[in-house]
Amino acid sequence: MAGIYSVAQVNAYIKNLFEQDFLLNRIQVRGEVSNCKYHSSGHIYFTLKDDSGTLAAVMFAGQRKGLAFQLREGQQVVVTGTVDVYPRDGRYQLYARQIRPDGTGSLYERFQKLKQELEEMGMFAVEYKQPIPRYARTVGIVTAPTGAAIRDIMNIAARRNPYVQLVLYPALVQGEEAAPSIVRGIRTLDAMGLDVLIVGRGGGSIEDLWAFNEEMVARAIFECRTPVISAVGHETDVTIADYVADLRAPTPSAAAELAVYDYRQLEERLDTFRRMLNRNMGQALEQRKTRLERSRLRLQMRHPQRRMDENRQRLADLTDRMEQAARSRLEDRRHSLAILAERLHGLSPLRRLSSGFGFVTDASGARVASARTLTAGQRLDIRLADGRVRTRVESAEWFGTEETAGEYREGEQLCNGNQRDNGES
Repeated sequence: MAGIYSVAQVNAYIKNLFEQDFLLNRIQVRGEVSNCKYHSSGHIYFTLKDDSGTLAAVMFAGQRKGLAFQLREGQQVVVTGTVDVYPRDGRYQLYARQIRPDGTGSLYERFQKLKQELEEMGMFAVEYKQPIPRYARTVGIVTAPTGAAIRDIMNIAARRNPYVQLVLYPALVQGEEAAPSIVRGIRTLDAMGLDVLIVGRGGGSIEDLWAFNEEMVARAIFECRTPVISAVGHETDVTIADYVADLRAPTPSAAAELAVYDYRQLEERLDTFRRMLNRNMGQALEQRKTRLERSRLRLQMRHPQRRMDENRQRLADLTDRMEQAARSRLEDRRHSLAILAERLHGLSPLRRLSSGFGFVTDASGARVASARTLTAGQRLDIRLADGRVRTRVESAEWFGTEETAGEYREGEQLCNGNQRDNGES
């Protein structure tokens, strides 16, 4: 059968036609940006649209130098590039080399106008934001019952904490009736006294997400007494609901992670705190024991009985030292006394008397030291070693010297001293 071609041949033929068309090789297209996605590889995928149609477009990472601003939903732009066929899919798209702004689309204008009005009313003010409870037990969800958003939220919530109760209000999230449905869902769940609400849906074009840019939805979120987490679209999608909500999550999955605390992580933290507490208590107990032992030793060192024993020992040492000092002093005095006694004995008149000398005194008992003091007829007493003799002076002659007289005077003093000692005794 003649004239039968393969799919690849048809796509290659059409691609060749596009490549040979001079107009399509360098063309400028004006349109409104929609479904704008920044890929992790650096490529930008978006759609250009107007009132009557749409055109898929892509700007590869190598052409990003031709884009001097952040491409967003609703922007009116002029794209310069090439229209070509992608053979694998058999579809054509605009390969952008340069993008420049050309005003804003009608939806984007409405978005900016409402955003400015609500901001002037103070509905975006930080002081009206409510804190999200850390350990929520009940979480309300306003979203479509069959979309990917609710499945992601349920899966993440079950994984993080199976004990958290999820309450779903099945709302319309796209179309003309979406905004009133979302408002009813917010008010219904708010009346149930839940811990936190998640309001959102999966990604889409600016038209698909427009319900969350309606003023009635913004006011319902602002008036809600329950803290609200907005989770609309992907990370690059921003709606009025995101500004009014108490917290914005980039995706529904991220909203589930923000609303539902990780039970296992909590258990691990509690276990870590328990170990830290036990360790700190053990260290504190050891410190108290050490301090108590030091106090006990100090008390033992300062115990009155110990002080008394120390004083008794000190007193005993002092007593021994005093006794030793007294004995030493007594020995010194005895030695000195012996020396003096020996000297006294050497000067004693009795010793001289025992050698044949006599001790002469007058009638009054005074010693006669010199013959010059005697007169004839004077009565004298002569004391010998074994007795006393009384006599009278017949005559007296003095033939001695001063030295002899001195010796007599010294002997006289000693004898007088002995007489006094004998008299006292």
